[in-house]
Amino acid sequence: MSDVFAALGDPTRRAIVACLAGSDATINELAEPFDMSLQAVSKHIRVLEDAGIVQRKKIGRSHHCRLNASAVTDAKQWLDEIETSWHQRLDNLSDYLDNALGNEDNGSKND
Repeated sequence: MSDVFAALGDPTRRAIVACLAGSDATINELAEPFDMSLQAVSKHIRVLEDAGIVQRKKIGRSHHCRLNASAVTDAKQWLDEIETSWHQRLDNLSDYLDNALGNEDNGSKND
């Protein structure tokens, strides 16, 4: 999973993943919106491929790329678990503060 997060740390690679989330594409198609060489885009795709996020298939002279959603799904599942834990902590803090402030309000009303 570390490779997935490292690969997604770059904005160009995130943009490539976003493009592939819509549909499969060739490297040439993926390179169109970027102001960089085809070789540079290919290197970004190689990083995504090494992380398991993208699968590349050569058809004739073209390289077709496809998103491997399971790699991203595993990372999302881990983030969801962290989010759930933090929500629980915040709920516990909220309950504690409600009780603490509620007790203060009750004490000041009795004075």
